[in-house]
Amino acid sequence: MKPAALLALAGALIATPAWADTTVIHAGAVVVDAQSQPRGASTITVTDGRIVGVADGHAPAPEGAVVVDLKDRTLAPGLIDLHVHLTGDPGGDFWKATVEPDEWDVVVGAKNARATVLAGFTTVREAGSGPASAFSLRRGTAEGFIDGPRIVAAGPALAIVGGHGDVNGFRPEINELLDSGFTCTGAVECAEKVRLASQNGADIIKITATGGVLSQQGRGLEAHFTDAEMKSIADTAHSLGLKVMAHAHGARGIEAAARAGIDSIEHGTYLDEAAARAMKDNGTVLVPTLMAFKGVTERLGQGIYTPVVEAKIREVADTARVFMGRALRWGVPIAFGTDAGVFGHGRNAGEFALMVEQGMSHRDAFASATTNAARVLGLENEIGRLAAGYSADIIAVAGNPLEDTSTLESVDWVMVRGRVIE
Repeated sequence: MKPAALLALAGALIATPAWADTTVIHAGAVVVDAQSQPRGASTITVTDGRIVGVADGHAPAPEGAVVVDLKDRTLAPGLIDLHVHLTGDPGGDFWKATVEPDEWDVVVGAKNARATVLAGFTTVREAGSGPASAFSLRRGTAEGFIDGPRIVAAGPALAIVGGHGDVNGFRPEINELLDSGFTCTGAVECAEKVRLASQNGADIIKITATGGVLSQQGRGLEAHFTDAEMKSIADTAHSLGLKVMAHAHGARGIEAAARAGIDSIEHGTYLDEAAARAMKDNGTVLVPTLMAFKGVTERLGQGIYTPVVEAKIREVADTARVFMGRALRWGVPIAFGTDAGVFGHGRNAGEFALMVEQGMSHRDAFASATTNAARVLGLENEIGRLAAGYSADIIAVAGNPLEDTSTLESVDWVMVRGRVIE
């Protein structure tokens, strides 16, 4: 055979579908997105990690394809948690940072990434970690070395000196030793730290815009950064194509962050009507992390937290049970996030029940963890739906999550980027 003919034959063989990695899934029902009614018996075809088709009925599989029989289950888009800390586990031993190496965070993170993905969460936003641990996990899950979700990682949070997110509770020389290098004072230095975070690989900028409940200080939960500092952070991040997520509890801190152009408010506990108006006017999304409040109150009175932290948890507990409902009534956009790491990883879907308790419909709660969360990440054309061209991030459950999100607390089967996690 002539060389030209051989090249043509080789090209034809490479283009043949049999050479592709194809999985055919036969489902009893399919929820393609939060806005649509479930489809009946269907076939989803996945090739090289992407959905290539969703068809009615149980179509025959092409030769060489892997067939998955889920005819007794409902398939739905993989869930998205916009606020996790994979490298941490719940507890009060804040001093362990002085004795554990940074590398240990990756070991803990690998364990938690697996627990998270098996719970049906195929994408997470890592909301603050050590200098490189979340980035290492991000690469490990992307390359298939670690079982886990797609990770959108912030790395270390930007904080004021001595504020929530900075090192607290140790002797000054220990505080200095453990400093992440991402505290800043003044608009210019804060812009510099955003650029440093971008240089180091951050997918998003995380800031601690107000005081926090779990930091080792008794000060209040209002604004930490000045208006000028927050605007500098937001403007600089946006100029680099990055969004900003802001830990914020106090109403005036929330309002200031929204006015500054921060993209999402994490927690939002003491949100009032003025702060809600600022969020609506600026398109700022609330990520309420209701499971965080549930997790910390479960551990009260057990000697887990220091007295100063226990006092803050008790102070915030009642408001945590109602604030998201207020935000919903005021028309604030809401997306799903849990603060996993403050409670045990793998319990993320418990957030749905808490959202429903505060007045959100099951369908809207499901949307908050799929299409809405994907939009917050800027990945609405990649994840959050089951459609041709989207990443094959798929879960299987026993019921219809649009009518009852409690079905999402027991996920039977998970695929991430076309890879089944078992």
